[in-house]
Amino acid sequence: MLKRIWAPWRSKYVSGLGDPDSDLVSTTGGGTLFEKLLAVDEPDEQIGILWRGETCFALLNAHPYGSGHLMVVPNRRVADLADLTPAESQELWATVMAAVAAIRQAYTPEGINVGINIGAAAGAGVPDHLHVHCLPRWQGDTNFTTTVAEARVLPEPLSESWAKLKNAWPEQ
Repeated sequence: MLKRIWAPWRSKYVSGLGDPDSDLVSTTGGGTLFEKLLAVDEPDEQIGILWRGETCFALLNAHPYGSGHLMVVPNRRVADLADLTPAESQELWATVMAAVAAIRQAYTPEGINVGINIGAAAGAGVPDHLHVHCLPRWQGDTNFTTTVAEARVLPEPLSESWAKLKNAWPEQ
């Protein structure tokens, strides 16, 4: 029997992928998605921010590959690693290390992916604002559903992922 996995919250994301004025990629109307998130006057839990530093912050990926997928982002819009100041670079990598430690503590994964897509051709969803992806991985965590149905099954809501990672976040 065919089963359907409904994820209506993804429709805004999918419908905006080809739109250069989408909130996901637009640098008009208040900056990049990440700049807009930093400016939102909402509790960090509601917008997914896990940690704020002097020059960088960490937040959940709202469209994760799997539970626990987070990103480390410079506060300032920079498109490339070479554009970071020494202070930004130091805090970015220290925050990536803290993110990996939090993922290990919260999820006990068998592995962790850490990666950066620099530029649209490399797959960056927000090409003008560098961000580092960090996500837990397990043997066999991908299956036919992703390759055949182009869908992912996430075992927990983002609010639960946020709570787990926030509680596991090390002091920097």
